[in-house]
Amino acid sequence: MVRRGMARTGLDDLSRGTNQTGVRLYNERLVLSLIRRHGSLPKADIARRTGLSPQTISTIANGLEADGIITRLDPLRGKVGQPLVPYALNARGAFFLGLKIGRRSSDVVLMDFAGAVLGRIHQPHPYPTPDIIRILARRGIDELTPVLDAAERRRIAGFGIASPFELWNWESQLGAPPDVLEAWRQADIRADIAGISPWPVYFHNDGTAACAAELVLGNGQHGDDFLYIFLGSFIGGGVVLNGHLFPGRTGYGGAIGPLPVPNGAGGFQQLIRSASIYVLAERLEAAGIDPQTLWREPGAWGELGQPLLDWINEAAHSLALAAVSAVSIVDFRSVVIDGAFPASVRAALVEATQAALNDFDLQGLAPFSIAEGTIGFGAREIGGACLPLLANFTQDREVLFKESP
Repeated sequence: MVRRGMARTGLDDLSRGTNQTGVRLYNERLVLSLIRRHGSLPKADIARRTGLSPQTISTIANGLEADGIITRLDPLRGKVGQPLVPYALNARGAFFLGLKIGRRSSDVVLMDFAGAVLGRIHQPHPYPTPDIIRILARRGIDELTPVLDAAERRRIAGFGIASPFELWNWESQLGAPPDVLEAWRQADIRADIAGISPWPVYFHNDGTAACAAELVLGNGQHGDDFLYIFLGSFIGGGVVLNGHLFPGRTGYGGAIGPLPVPNGAGGFQQLIRSASIYVLAERLEAAGIDPQTLWREPGAWGELGQPLLDWINEAAHSLALAAVSAVSIVDFRSVVIDGAFPASVRAALVEATQAALNDFDLQGLAPFSIAEGTIGFGAREIGGACLPLLANFTQDREVLFKESP
């Protein structure tokens, strides 16, 4: 049974759609995933990597090219035989809308097939309400899509929503009045947006969506198995195993916020209470610094002084414990850290977390790295836009959008 407020939208079959943004056959999605990972590939390399016959690859590539999904690059010369013609993704081959529902701000973006953000609407708020999100979704449709011409608008593949599950259960941290929490309990925001969207609507946990953005659009340096951690108002994350997203049985895979960590007083608290941005906001307010700067400009906080340094130190020790715990269970190659903060803060947090590992006995664990994420503060809304991309053009469709039992 699917919880109210976290319904998923999938598609009923795997047959190739009749339009250019329809669901692709498995082998087509395999080819597209390889091209995306490597940037460009000639047919011969695609055949070698997939084990499919050259004739099959030629048929697939020709079809994708005819649909405007991939494009030929200049031939590679200088080798024996005929020049090899590499294929790359056509950035204008498909487009996606993505919406992030955040605790202190929400965003909607328009993204092209290569992952470039073509437009963004940023909406700070004291707390999200269903009405705020419905209006923001409508603005995204009305204000962002006009940058596309009529033919390109027909290539919009879907509208993805990245949201925390069960917002109504976060009363103390969200700071919303009881009537707003009850409104979220009753809301089916996916269905509401589906009612105004001309395109299919997809919904997933914001941590998993951000992880999807890192997997699909990141630099590919984290290996095929990594834990992804995103520090927003609340900490969350996702899991990648064997190069694919692992959302888990209920979609909470990688939701590391409840992990117990020391509270500094001889007891334990959840990781969410030491490595979340709302904790930094409380420290800033106590120091007489306006915490709203954290939400107004997530990519440019400015000078926040000692409260920021103290928060990085506390968060890093908790994140190091989380990393050791995770790698003790799953043989992750990397623990990737990103968040709704400037790149300089991310770098400092990763460095401090790596240093904090020196406090742990790592005997018995294979070496692993603490790495910076590559998407940055917009990973959740970009991850939302990645949901229809994943559903239509990658091998992760069956994993992410299978129906709950």
